[in-house]
Amino acid sequence: MFELNQLVCFVTLAEELHFGRAARRLAMTQPPLSRQIQLLEHHLDTKLFDRTSRTVRLTPAGERFLVEARQILRLAEGASSLARKVALGKTGSIRIGFTAASAYDFVPRLVTACQTELPDVDLSLKEMVSGDQMEALGSGQIDIGFIRPLLVRHGIESMKVFAEGMCLAAPAGHPLARKRSPTLRDLHEQPFVMYSPHESRYFHELVVAQLAQANVQPRYVQYLGQVHSLLSLVRAGLGLALVPASATGLHLDNVVMRPVALRAKAPVEVHAVWRRDAASPLIPQIVAIAKRLAHRPRRR
Repeated sequence: MFELNQLVCFVTLAEELHFGRAARRLAMTQPPLSRQIQLLEHHLDTKLFDRTSRTVRLTPAGERFLVEARQILRLAEGASSLARKVALGKTGSIRIGFTAASAYDFVPRLVTACQTELPDVDLSLKEMVSGDQMEALGSGQIDIGFIRPLLVRHGIESMKVFAEGMCLAAPAGHPLARKRSPTLRDLHEQPFVMYSPHESRYFHELVVAQLAQANVQPRYVQYLGQVHSLLSLVRAGLGLALVPASATGLHLDNVVMRPVALRAKAPVEVHAVWRRDAASPLIPQIVAIAKRLAHRPRRR
């Protein structure tokens, strides 16, 4: 089989129709160029050029082969370029898991940043609770996950990439809705919509810890698994709730959200997780973009 270098020599000579000019373009002397053309014709068992002492012309076979040779060289260059981009994490596809609450602000900003910085990368997004993401990583269903802090399993890498504070969500007519800087003490003995300890263990334990540190005991009226479900009950006037600051982007009617001062300024965390043996060069690229988001202003 002929070599790509022989095709390069052939195409250059076909364009110049002069051995001296073609050799200069290729930064070589004429004898090696002649040898490459002879080898190519030998491999093809076909004469590609009519040569005289004064002229060089393509044969009909050479004219047809020129079209195919250029296509082969374009494909070869495209394959090489694609391989380099994949190795550098600039193209390809990646499957990303994320939690529902992170979709309020973090995930849209991550996707926007990826589209800007990695325009040739195809993102496949899957909404999953944190525990399911860990299972999906192990089975190869996703390449990287963005979860709430969990006990990381053997063979899984983890890195905190984002953190945010919490807000008090109150019905618009509630007295606390008019208070610019509510505190946890304001929640004492107030009707409170709480996270389920089973369906939303992370947020349940986080809120319980914050309330215990402040020695506050609200009156729990409902337990639910998702932030948007809690807010729907707040909207209905059933009680107050503590939600991630990013939930302010939902702009629900009849719900007012105020930042709450906590001992930990940004207790709500998002961690990136991926398999330690993962070979995709896109993973460190996605993690780096996610970390940069923590230092950029949040959309209003």
